[in-house]
Amino acid sequence: MDADDGTAGTAGTDGTAGTDGTAGTAGTAGTAEATERGAPVGRRVVLGLLGLGAAGVAAGPWLQRAQDAVTRSDPTGLTGLLPGGGGFRYYSVTASVPDRGEADYTLTVDGLVDRPTTLRLADLRALPQRRIVHDVQCVTGWRVPATPFEGVPLSALLDAAGVRADARAVSFGCFDGAYTESLTLEQARRDDVLVALRMQDTPIGHAHGGPVRLYVAPMYFYKSAKWLSSITVTDTVRPGYWERLGYDVDAWVGRSNGRDDAPTA
Repeated sequence: MDADDGTAGTAGTDGTAGTDGTAGTAGTAGTAEATERGAPVGRRVVLGLLGLGAAGVAAGPWLQRAQDAVTRSDPTGLTGLLPGGGGFRYYSVTASVPDRGEADYTLTVDGLVDRPTTLRLADLRALPQRRIVHDVQCVTGWRVPATPFEGVPLSALLDAAGVRADARAVSFGCFDGAYTESLTLEQARRDDVLVALRMQDTPIGHAHGGPVRLYVAPMYFYKSAKWLSSITVTDTVRPGYWERLGYDVDAWVGRSNGRDDAPTA
């Protein structure tokens, strides 16, 4: 779900294998935050932390670390109800997501292009970066205002690969092994669509879909797929994970999914 990035959602909300969630349905836009790898967390532990949050118990840094640890390994989605986390909520469409980092992360750009390529983190960091600040809006209703994202404009990667004349759309894959997303070629070339490496002015962590995620500023967060691993140029739009379950393919904030939220970009 949108949840920070939802990922195919859990606990009755949307999310996307790294995308945000959607109102009371399987995940949403972009990518709700997915859970990190680890043993499943018991409902009693999760509900206990929920009780602490509801009671307004302030236990300082220790409680925050405990909450973060539970969030990373919670497949139930209940930790998405916890306060904190910068206003984001976390969901995943899979029980666990592997870590990827400097040594093993790769991003492929292929399909209807003249120059297919594989990029590592160092390659992406070496490219010109763009920083944009917009609200993040989940299809389930929550919003995080003025959130900075920074990364490589998707259009720059497409231009470097040499998009062919018969191309019409772009499909995105994620290393959780389940989540997918899509944009038309026109949408993918917008200035406010990034292959993001930083969020809130820090490197994107695993729970938020790092080390690299998609960011589509004007659309509901389920479109901003987390744990991005592939960019494939296609001749037609291929509906993504949540879109195959009923979400709108063109997920403009305030103009889709039956919602009237204020625009984010």
